[in-house]
Formats: sequence, C-alpha cells, structure tokens
Amino acid sequence: MKVLVTGGLGYIGSHICVELVENNMEVVVVDNLSNSKKQVRDLIEQICGKKIKLYVFDVANNKKLENVFRKEKIDAVIHCAGYKAVGESVKKPLMYFENNLGTTLNLLKVMEKYSCNKLLFSSSATVYGASNQMPLCETSPVGGVTNPYGRTKLMIEQILEDYSKANPNFKTILLRYFNPIGAHSSGLIGENPNGIPNNLMPYISKVACGKLEQLSIFGNDYETHDGTGVRDYIHVVDLANGHVKAIEFFDKMQTALEVFNLGTGTGYSVLDVVNAYNKVCGNKVKYKIAPRRDGDAAVCYCSPNKANTMLGWSAKHTLDDMCKSSYLFENNLKK
Repeated sequence: MKVLVTGGLGYIGSHICVELVENNMEVVVVDNLSNSKKQVRDLIEQICGKKIKLYVFDVANNKKLENVFRKEKIDAVIHCAGYKAVGESVKKPLMYFENNLGTTLNLLKVMEKYSCNKLLFSSSATVYGASNQMPLCETSPVGGVTNPYGRTKLMIEQILEDYSKANPNFKTILLRYFNPIGAHSSGLIGENPNGIPNNLMPYISKVACGKLEQLSIFGNDYETHDGTGVRDYIHVVDLANGHVKAIEFFDKMQTALEVFNLGTGTGYSVLDVVNAYNKVCGNKVKYKIAPRRDGDAAVCYCSPNKANTMLGWSAKHTLDDMCKSSYLFENNLKK
C-alpha cells in the first residue's frame, strides 16, 4: 500500500513514517518544513534502511498536490499537517483557521478527483473540551473547546463526518491523540520544536540538558494526588503504531467513519513526569510552581478500549521508557 503522510517530517509524522515503512508500506511525504527540517527524511531512511519520497510544499497548494496524486497513485492518506500551538492559535486565530481548514479542504478535493477514498486524520483529545467525566470515551460529548487550535480539530472532524455521509465509499478514521511524548529508540528522531517548546517533555529535556534554566509547573493546587495536572501521556512510537493498525483496519470497516482514542488509559501528573525524568537523568530538572493557566483541566485521560478491541492495538511503553528515549534524543542533539 502507498500512503501519503502530510506533515510527515514533523514530530508525530516522522515516527508514523518509520512504523509504516517497517510494516512494508510505501511512504510519500508532503511537508512545507514550517515546523520541521529536511534532514529528518535522511534520519527516517537511516532508521529504516529504505528511501522515502519527499515533496516540499504546502498541502494548500492545489496544483502541486494534484501533481503528487497524479504521479504517485496514492492508496490512503494520513493527514498530520497543521499548526498545533495552543498559545499561538489564541494570538493568531485567522492563521490557524485558514491553514488547518484550508489544507484539509484542498486535500479532500484532490483525493476526490483522484479517487483516493481512505483518509486517516490526526485529531486530538482537545475536541472533548474540559467538562467531561473521566475516562474519556469516543462517545463522550465533544465541544466546549477553549482555543482556536482545538476548534480547528473539532471543525475538521465535523467536515469529515459530513463528507463521509455524502460519500459512503469514502472511509474516514479519526484518531484522537492524547499526549504524545518520547522519541524513537535510536535517538535519531524526536520532538525538536523551533524556538521555546510549548509542550512539557521537550521543555523538561532542554532543562535537563542545560539549554533552559527551569520548568514552570502551572498550578499545584488541583484535586489530584500531588496537586499538579494529570494527563494521559503516550509514547510517540505507540501512537505511530496505532496508525499502522488503523491503516490495516480500513478494509474491515463496516461504516464510513470511525473514531478511536489513542492513549494509555493511565493519567500521570506533571510531577510524575518530572520525577521519572529525574530518575533517568540524575536530578537535573529544576522547576518552579507558577499560577494556573486559564483553560487547563485538572485531569484528562482516556479509555483506549475501542482501539484495543477493534484495532488490536495497545500502548506498550512505560513512563520510564518515554523519559529515557526523550533524554537520549536530546543528548544526541548536542553532538
């Protein structure tokens, strides 16, 4: 099977590409390098020992995207391309709506023109909002999203739901990610955002390696076991394997659209992650307690039972694994 991965050189996309290739699928990547680097393609090839095709342009470019579909005869698409920083989305909402919705709409038009009828969308737990009972199931209510980034994910889900209803031969799988962290066991690819990280693990890693002074933990007075916020952290390789299982599931689908949570089903607090990382790196993560951030929920974790049962997938890696792989990757960046 030939799979197009949009945003395939990003943090999650690159790990997906590795797992696809290692499961004997042919990979084509489209990435505009806005939050990734061209060298990542070389690292993916180094890990897999196989070449992957890379096209450097924005998925919103209709002419160039059509050219890829014309040349490559794509069987299925994994759509990871999109802006993803919550804080930036609050400051620049129009940029987020234009990019995230526009790329998706253009992708659907081109897929329709070239009769490509399998789309796997990288969605997010943020679509559930902040008012649900835990654990979150695929049937939990969505909405009440507190930022433009999350709204784009929810709106794209709704677009895909409407499109699937209108085109029953078109198969859509929505994968709602929880909190991907960690890196590939080789230490070659991992999360390396441009500028100061927005996410917890790369920030911790840069503090541990002396690139940043200290971590700010936002709030220690939540109703959790240690007062800090609890999230469902999942190793990025487990997450990537979920995409392989989802691609394989397309041929078994009885409906036009399916939704799956990808998480461990276990909640870890911010201090749990810091303490696990300190165990790995030797107590190098300095932190301070800062005020709560608006919109942050105390607890968020999922039930992965549907993915366990229907996809035959489950998360294998521990929190220690996530921390060790992140530390290895960050140390490799210094070389």
